[in-house]
Amino acid sequence: MKKHVSTENCKQLLPTIKWGQALCLGAFTLVVSGCSVTPPKTFTVRAEVPENFTVTGTADYVPGPGESCTGRSGKPFRIGRLHFKPEQPNTAHQVEFKVPLTDTEHGCPTVLQELTMNIEGQWGKRERDMSLASAGFSISQEPSALSPATSTPQAQVFNGQCQWLFRTVGSKRVIRKILQCRAVGANGEMEKRMIGGRLHRDQLADSTVKLVLSVAKEEEPAVGDNWVKFPTGWKRCMGEDLDDRDAFCFGNTTDFKNFKMPDGRDCTVYPNCTE
Repeated sequence: MKKHVSTENCKQLLPTIKWGQALCLGAFTLVVSGCSVTPPKTFTVRAEVPENFTVTGTADYVPGPGESCTGRSGKPFRIGRLHFKPEQPNTAHQVEFKVPLTDTEHGCPTVLQELTMNIEGQWGKRERDMSLASAGFSISQEPSALSPATSTPQAQVFNGQCQWLFRTVGSKRVIRKILQCRAVGANGEMEKRMIGGRLHRDQLADSTVKLVLSVAKEEEPAVGDNWVKFPTGWKRCMGEDLDDRDAFCFGNTTDFKNFKMPDGRDCTVYPNCTE
């Protein structure tokens, strides 16, 4: 029968070890004779991001093999979540944080199941002038087809491109932007699929997962049949009248209406404002 040793008991069993340098992992490291203290294995997440972008992490952990965990409600514990922020301020458009493969923060031994990298882009000067996208990674327990990770595992690199999509909102037709990020294929073109993929546990310890993001040079309309592109920029279709907030073009490429830029300017063409 598997026993669990509490954090406090581990401290008492190993008084000669500095507690700040070790972590008791309960059933993962417990042997019959007592508690073995081993720091959890981790991997590094490193993201190269454009200006005014940052990346944080959200990791989901599930009970380890053979573990039965009970949450605060008294019901079986299913998923625990940890959040990760860059360890240092964004330097040279690069952010980095470490993710443990196992966790005991939720009262029982758990293993990493999924990692979401939250991509935040700032498009305006105000704090609320931002939008979110994400990259997702599932953690496979199956052995990788590659040879076991060496003492210096190579970084796994995932490329993505973000696209700013513009639209108008409200009766005054104010410009707002939405962030869309997609994977970049081997040919360098943006694909329809999300950024991310499958990571194999046996390749992760002490390795680096690298996310390289770029931004498309040109913005696109969030709703295709709302705007018409001219040499001077995009014009907003009239729709039925000025009060028509949906304002689909429906083939009408001669009647347009003005809109407001975030700074309050009244404009007729985006992004140059005036023709």
